[in-house]
Amino acid sequence: QVQLAESGGGSAQAGGSLRLSCAASGSPSSRRCMGWFRQAPGKEREGVANITTAFGDGDTSYADSVKGRFTISQDAAKATIYLQMNGLKPEDTATYYCAARGEPLKTLEARLYKNWGQGTQVTVSS
Repeated sequence: QVQLAESGGGSAQAGGSLRLSCAASGSPSSRRCMGWFRQAPGKEREGVANITTAFGDGDTSYADSVKGRFTISQDAAKATIYLQMNGLKPEDTATYYCAARGEPLKTLEARLYKNWGQGTQVTVSS
């Protein structure tokens, strides 16, 4: 079992930046791939970015909507992943969730993640 705790959400103006953190605890074998997802009111949960945590700096992938603006990274010693969000847009407004899965294969499909955090709200105003 893995426990995930997100932090760092808040409000920003369009063009601004926020940094989300997700601290993980529990079995490392259950969080060899971790990701960030978001869900806006009335919309389905969508994958934003993910990173494999088992080896080295981690292999990453991003949704097209955030490529070039968001960066996912990890601090293995702290068992923490981050999402640096730059160039924020009003359409980035959503609740952001951290998730983990045991298989060390990248995927942005939410249904393939077993463990989820409680979420943190990000609001971007124009």
